[in-house]
This record gives sequence, structure tokens and C-alpha cells, in this order.
Amino acid sequence: MSVISVRFTKPDVAERLRRQARADDVSVSALAERLIDEGLRQARHPRVVFRDGPTGRRAALTAGPEVVDVITYLVEGDVPLDERRNRAAANLCISAADVDAALAYYADFTAEIDAASAQRQELADTEERAFRRQLELLAR
Repeated sequence: MSVISVRFTKPDVAERLRRQARADDVSVSALAERLIDEGLRQARHPRVVFRDGPTGRRAALTAGPEVVDVITYLVEGDVPLDERRNRAAANLCISAADVDAALAYYADFTAEIDAASAQRQELADTEERAFRRQLELLAR
């Protein structure tokens, strides 16, 4: 843990931070750390934003899709490597520059995106099992 003292020159910023922390039911320090981390990431990767979702906060492109969606197109499938970038752009309706931005983010935060992909697969598997169980019950 590292402690840094911060002074806000704009009092309304500090008050908004406190209000948001209360609304999110987190400490001011936890919220400040998250916002600073995300801000630093966005400064390095300007096409990336962060959104809440069913599996928590996640990196997404300003153009729409989550970074993990783009990476899935790039690393999976039987399309030749040199065609994957164009396939990802076409299927996700984004530019090749957006694909490159997702790949650059992935290069810096590989473990995070791999974990998000695994979590997404686990959620999909759980939902599929629940759906199959419902079908079994209806078939009685």
C-alpha cells in the first residue's frame, strides 16, 4: 500500500468524489484509486473507456464493443492471422484503428483481458446450464 496526500484546488471536486463514493457504497480512497487508474489507462489508450456490466467494470472501445470482444476475434477461430484484423473490424462494425487500439490495450493489460474472457465464458456456461435445466423441466 502506498499513501499519497492529495489537495483539491476545486472544492466541488472533493465534494463530488465524496458523494459518488457514498452512492457507490465504497470508500473515498477506493473510488479515487479506481478513477485515477482508469484515467491513467485512458491517457495511454484514448480509444478505451470503462463501463459497468454484469461482470463488473470493463474496458471498452469508445466505438462500442468491449476490448475482450475484439481480442476474441483476433485470437480465436480458424481465419488466417493476416485476415483476423479485418474480420474483427467488419464483424464488430469498427475501424481497423479501433482493432489496433484494443490490441494495444491488450498488450498492456493481458492478464486482465484474459481473466475477463474466462469470467465471461464461465457466466455463459452457467446460463446455458440453467437454460437446459429449464428445457428439461418443460419436457416433463
